[in-house]
Amino acid sequence: MSLKNLPEIRAERLPKVCAFEPDPEAIERWNAGIMAAQQAPENTISILDVIGEDFWTGGGVTSKRVAAALRAIGDQEVFVDLNSPGGDFFEGVAIYNALRAHPHKVTVRILGLAASAASVIAMAGDEIQIGKAGFFMVHNAWVVAIGNRHDLAEAAKVMEPFDDAMATVYSDRAGVKKSRAGEWMDNETWFNGEQAVAEGLADAFLPADQVAEDKTKAAAGRAVNATRRIDAQLAKSGIPRSERRALLNEVKGGMHDAAATVTHDADDLATALQQLRSTLNS
Repeated sequence: MSLKNLPEIRAERLPKVCAFEPDPEAIERWNAGIMAAQQAPENTISILDVIGEDFWTGGGVTSKRVAAALRAIGDQEVFVDLNSPGGDFFEGVAIYNALRAHPHKVTVRILGLAASAASVIAMAGDEIQIGKAGFFMVHNAWVVAIGNRHDLAEAAKVMEPFDDAMATVYSDRAGVKKSRAGEWMDNETWFNGEQAVAEGLADAFLPADQVAEDKTKAAAGRAVNATRRIDAQLAKSGIPRSERRALLNEVKGGMHDAAATVTHDADDLATALQQLRSTLNS
């Protein structure tokens, strides 16, 4: 168990009509090139991507991968380097619970952004460090639900206990009433590094010299993030995931290898996505 005896988040029952997507604003703010300045030791787990499998790049951080890393690290303390816009809420909960169950100290280092599901993962740290230039964002579980009114009502009902569990975790960590944490979530609240420490959501500042930027990875990330933002906007309009992704692949020239398309021809992709955005807004 965690040294802080953190509460477990139970998430066994999944809504049947929901798809879980990264928050569009978090994606827009995320710099995928932020990373640790030095080579990480073997007892470090790097979570520097969206949470869950990422359709657009073939990447993403899954609970299966984190569990395997914990087994490899074994009987010693763990460091978690975190820079993520979030993603699949249930994968985030599973990662949180896996880190929470580790029998030794877990130190979470927020290098850039810990938003949405990634903020839940951050809460598993016995110690949480954040850069002064870093950000932390909390909100209610963000889903796309499809179906009739009964399906939508059921989806909302299923999500309520998850939001309540997250509010419990945030309030326990920050030492505030659960209602205060609930207000943060309802308002989709962003905290910079100083605010996160002041509110008790982080314990200390991460020295600036421990954070670096891979400019090549940052540029590639901006291009693929444009695709993710358009995908999220289409999701909000009620278009099913399969149709959204087929449409975006068609915009990109019918190519199925999204990662290769983004890195090879980012300017053409950005132009095509901007044209699609203009069409949607017209």
